[in-house]
Amino acid sequence: MALPVVAVVGRPNVGKSTLFNKIIGQRLSIVEDTPGVTRDRIYSKGEWRGRKFMVVDTGGIEPFSEDVILKQMRRQAELAIERADVIILVTDVRCGVTADDSDVAAMLQKSGKPVLLAVNKCDSLGEPPLELYEFYNLGLGDPFPISAAHGHGSGDLLDEVYKLLPPEDEEEYDEDVIKVAIIGKPNVGKSSLVNRIAGEERVIVSNIAGTTRDATDTVVENELGKFVFIDTAGIRRKARVTEKIEHYSVLRAYMAVDRADVCLILIDAVEGFTEQDSKVAGYAHEQGKASIVVVNKWDLIDKTDKTMQEYKTKLQNDFSFMSYVPFLFISAMTGQRVNKLYENILDVYRQNSMRISTGMLNDVLAYATTRVQPPSDKGRRLKIYYITQPSTNPPTFVIFVNRADLFHFSYQRYLENQIRTAFALTGTPVRFIVRERARDEK
Repeated sequence: MALPVVAVVGRPNVGKSTLFNKIIGQRLSIVEDTPGVTRDRIYSKGEWRGRKFMVVDTGGIEPFSEDVILKQMRRQAELAIERADVIILVTDVRCGVTADDSDVAAMLQKSGKPVLLAVNKCDSLGEPPLELYEFYNLGLGDPFPISAAHGHGSGDLLDEVYKLLPPEDEEEYDEDVIKVAIIGKPNVGKSSLVNRIAGEERVIVSNIAGTTRDATDTVVENELGKFVFIDTAGIRRKARVTEKIEHYSVLRAYMAVDRADVCLILIDAVEGFTEQDSKVAGYAHEQGKASIVVVNKWDLIDKTDKTMQEYKTKLQNDFSFMSYVPFLFISAMTGQRVNKLYENILDVYRQNSMRISTGMLNDVLAYATTRVQPPSDKGRRLKIYYITQPSTNPPTFVIFVNRADLFHFSYQRYLENQIRTAFALTGTPVRFIVRERARDEK
């Protein structure tokens, strides 16, 4: 289910990034008392009263500036406004209503979107300052006095955001449908693959990088099950994201990963692995998604009987941070091995959803700790009491130990490998949560 989008807009240096960080609960946007620090839109998930949404922080809008950077920032903000479900206009109580505030408010009124007026830097508790009432002149209804720096008033503002969010849709597909996001940098053949899967010209295919602007869904049903393939815009390096519409395309690609059960990470066989491929894959890994690295354009490679194995060995080194991921070599153009995608998707999906009984896990734990003793430090040895699995997607394991500081990363990796081997867990990340029980000090 696609998350609704809340855009935080306003002229420069009114505290948009501070409010953005407060809403998402982490310091993600750069906060600096200098106009124009936030130039690109920054995206992150927020949650209020159990409702999740995507928050977009924008660069400040100066409506009539001829400065090149400021004009770019205005275009980015316009695009965020166009795609937003709710807009928060941030102003500064210390400056009062400026001409730029009035122009931005007029722009927002023309958008027809729900707009909330946040008057920032009302830092004192108690009655709002008298200067607040001047902001009624913007014609956006009751202003919300807030202090983004201290959090005052942000709850009331978010309560109103919650009311204005579009109703939660039912899950757009049945539970038995596997949602597959096709991700990768531009021009690796994502749209060609979707067209091959769908058997028709479903998506625009072009050699011009960035042709696909939005995520589009293609539904496929066959003897193996029901699948939804989500074609996404290519994810570029941030320095390369210059065209205004591409900023939103990157957001759509990340949101497609959030929607998906399985991610197909497309690599160009001719170009090989790039740093940007690691960024794309890293996002899927961080979100706990089952993944397959799909090497496209394999038909363009001059091959011997050793070429595929040599290529796979190199990719295993490149994707060392995702050592669990399987590789599939295809050609979307000729259809070579495309039919094998479904089996691989089903396999990694099932592993991402696998639930293992506590008894079986502890049998593996007993074998692993007997084979390789837990580490010790200064005469104290790590004791692992037991392990259990509280959740799936990805498989998440809680391990209870006597001292968490003795549970070194290397031993954690060893146990992970033992569990993967015992239960054939490939294609999915796993998570470990270490819990320390009372230390057995005499």
